[in-house]
Amino acid sequence: MNTTSRSDSYAAAGVDITAGYKAVELMKTHIAKTMTAGALSDIGGFGGLFELDLTGITKPVLVSGTDGVGTKLKLAFLMDKHDTVGIDCVAMCVNDIICVGAKPLFFLDYIACGKNVPEKIAEIVGGVAEGCVQSGAALIGGETAEHPGLMPVEDYDLAGFAVGIVDKKKILDKTKMAEGDAVIALASSGIHSNGFSLIRKVFRIDENPAEIYRPCDALGGKTIAETLLTPTKIYVKSVLALLEKVDVKGISHITGGGFYENIPRSIPDGLCAKIDKSAVKVLPIFDLIAKTGNIPERDMFNTYNMGVGMSIVVPAAQVQTALDILTAHGEDAYVIGTIVKNDEEKVILE
Repeated sequence: MNTTSRSDSYAAAGVDITAGYKAVELMKTHIAKTMTAGALSDIGGFGGLFELDLTGITKPVLVSGTDGVGTKLKLAFLMDKHDTVGIDCVAMCVNDIICVGAKPLFFLDYIACGKNVPEKIAEIVGGVAEGCVQSGAALIGGETAEHPGLMPVEDYDLAGFAVGIVDKKKILDKTKMAEGDAVIALASSGIHSNGFSLIRKVFRIDENPAEIYRPCDALGGKTIAETLLTPTKIYVKSVLALLEKVDVKGISHITGGGFYENIPRSIPDGLCAKIDKSAVKVLPIFDLIAKTGNIPERDMFNTYNMGVGMSIVVPAAQVQTALDILTAHGEDAYVIGTIVKNDEEKVILE
């Protein structure tokens, strides 16, 4: 830790650079767990270094993705629990880049806070590191910015940036999709990281937060709070295994906008994903949101993942192989639909 750099004047203005140094020291053990063969730099430098291993890759293409956790952070503030939102941050980025067939290589995070509390910052980064371990990405850099006067002292925002690699010939090409292909669902772990503004309104969390800490029969005795804060599932390793053995035609990460916004992003013109709503394993939390807030089913499927964190299109002849691989890697995978011809819609739920 830097013991000579300090500024009493800057600290009096609200920015304690020594707290930043302490936070870095506390997060080092977390970051060390994420190091892979390509990671060349220690934290604290001006840039994160990563050496590409191009073994078996003829035309390397880098794939990037950036995202944040959104207003799910409000739940972390209320519960004073900060060790899982970092997983969400990583998941939102790496789950996106796997949709083109890319393997995550490295990750960078950005934390803006009203006041740098080293222990809290290290807790957040611990979650980021766990997400990196789950996805195989190295955490090679980041930034923690203290913003006195701009943000309340107890608040923070968290965003991240991931870079992956794919051989150009292996980039997923949705134009190869055909009528009769199957749509496979990968179960979500819960809400994931979207739609929390509506959730706060439905459960009146801002006005009456105590309600979310009571055990709820509809959630199997869990509280609403712990259910909502469940981290986003990371699908990278299971999908990479699938890509090695199955001719995957398209992948959609079901985030904000639900089925209606995200599934069409992987469907070519002239085709449509016909989804059997009765096949979707809707998680109890979504039923509770709909019932409590009187939210129409159409709005639910256009806002939330409804229990499906990712959809994957494969040839009908390879469905069983795909399910076997995904199940072997810990996924709850099942068929929810098929690809049909349609010049007007790219997704139909019936």
